[in-house]
Amino acid sequence: MKEVIIATTNAGKLKEFKEMLEPIGYHVKSLADIGYRQEIEETGHTFEENAVLKAETISKQFHEIVIADDSGLSVDYLGGSPGVYSARYAGEMKDDTANLNKVLRELEGIEKEDRSARFRCALAVSIPGEETKTVEGVVEGYIATEPVGENGFGYDPIFIVKDKTKTMAELTSEEKNKISHRAEALKKLSALLSS
Repeated sequence: MKEVIIATTNAGKLKEFKEMLEPIGYHVKSLADIGYRQEIEETGHTFEENAVLKAETISKQFHEIVIADDSGLSVDYLGGSPGVYSARYAGEMKDDTANLNKVLRELEGIEKEDRSARFRCALAVSIPGEETKTVEGVVEGYIATEPVGENGFGYDPIFIVKDKTKTMAELTSEEKNKISHRAEALKKLSALLSS
């Protein structure tokens, strides 16, 4: 099995990466597994820039394959916000509930047709001695009026997937892994890694 470091401390994200990468022959390690405790400042203006920054920083330090993602929610009515600030939308403490409640407050009274949104995921894979490659996954949907569902994390309880009547948090892991923005990006990435 090849080893790959996933540049995250987020248990939800790590679980999704393991479910997608272990079946294709990768042993997945997190930042905690390698003892990496520093916060990499996400100074990029796009999800892709932030993913590259994280992947290259850790790959240079550990000389291993590193996959980093930057992902988040873009709401059309909010001009694309929270965007790259998705994790800290309600403040620096990275509080999922506070973040989604802020989005709900900002969309209070807004009709369904104006609540369109998408989850975006940019993945960067940094392999020592090679050029960093990136892929992107997107899933379209709209914002619910209240949180529903126990699965998932982040904005999942308020994001209703287009052509479905459920929020991302109501889907099983198996369902989510077929249609999520991260799943789409991971499919593209696994094709890249296979080659």
